[in-house]
Amino acid sequence: MTPTLPRWVDLVLLPLFNLGIALLAAGIVVAVVGQDPWQVLSVMLHGAFGSARGFSYTLYYATTFVFTGLAVAVAFHAGLFNIGGEGQAVLGGLGTGLVALWLGPALPAWVLLPLMLTGGAFAGMAWAAVPGWLQAWRGSHIVITTIMFNFLASTLLVWLLVEHLKPAGSMAPESEAFAPSAHLPAVHQVLRALGIDWPASPLNLSLLLALAAAAAVYLLLWHTRAGYRLRAVGSGPAAAAYAGIDPRRQVMVAMSISGALAGLVGMNEIAGVQHKLLLEFVAGAGFTGIAVALMGRNHPVGIVLASVLFGALFQGGAEVAFEVPGFSRDMVVMLQGFIVLFSGAMAYVAAPWLVRAWGWRRAPQAGAAHG
Repeated sequence: MTPTLPRWVDLVLLPLFNLGIALLAAGIVVAVVGQDPWQVLSVMLHGAFGSARGFSYTLYYATTFVFTGLAVAVAFHAGLFNIGGEGQAVLGGLGTGLVALWLGPALPAWVLLPLMLTGGAFAGMAWAAVPGWLQAWRGSHIVITTIMFNFLASTLLVWLLVEHLKPAGSMAPESEAFAPSAHLPAVHQVLRALGIDWPASPLNLSLLLALAAAAAVYLLLWHTRAGYRLRAVGSGPAAAAYAGIDPRRQVMVAMSISGALAGLVGMNEIAGVQHKLLLEFVAGAGFTGIAVALMGRNHPVGIVLASVLFGALFQGGAEVAFEVPGFSRDMVVMLQGFIVLFSGAMAYVAAPWLVRAWGWRRAPQAGAAHG
């Protein structure tokens, strides 16, 4: 009988092993191009965690990745591969920004910010519901439709900014600045109000929203009947239908929740940092969310940890490109690519080795028990 990995090995040891392999492979390539791997790694770690400002930037990037990673995970548990997080995040930012532009001058922050949150989540939900409906009722493959909707979302944003939202006389494809009531407070502003000196950074209160979303997804998937129905369809649609669960309804539910989570990116980027609508504010975070979900084993806790790792790669990578002579931005992207490759796309390549090792470990214990 082939042994299976304990859950703690699959959720903790296997990702760490893959991360170690990725760093080893990246280190070899860095050495081949004539750089010192230890210097690059130390600069990256110090840039991501060595200062309050650097750590704040790491958490800022991680906040966006939590939203997109959770979006991928919810769909995955329903048996769907939603790769449309990029477009759903774009629509979420658009929904957030439109509410800010329309209602910002008339409403106080305590009313406006929840409305912006609702607008962004609803826009992302609506955008994801269309591919969900096409999958459930027309049999269109969710991968094809969601990736097509990414391009449609980008085009829609460009058209609105250029034709309707750009201020008169401006050449930049961006909206006018939001009213102050539409600004989500930054963490350093809140801490300074409490008497704690903290360096300025883009990190804002959407970090708390991301942690709340992770907790909500955990409770939904593993502690509610709705989550059980969703996971049942993901495990076996035919068996779930036989048990009285409508797979088509669960596809719609999963994609709607997934899109709403991706839409929350707008609160971090648009309400928390940019304070206006502009192009490319998602910057590939929807695709990074796929690697985050894979590395985090589609579990909210794992997704939060993986998001911090990828946030550290983005922030630390920028420091490496600035501090290490001859280490270009392209090399930083290569380093990030190795992490994505081994921790995401090749996540289970090392699993058979660990299964064998676990089997050898268990065999003497079993023999001793029989003896």
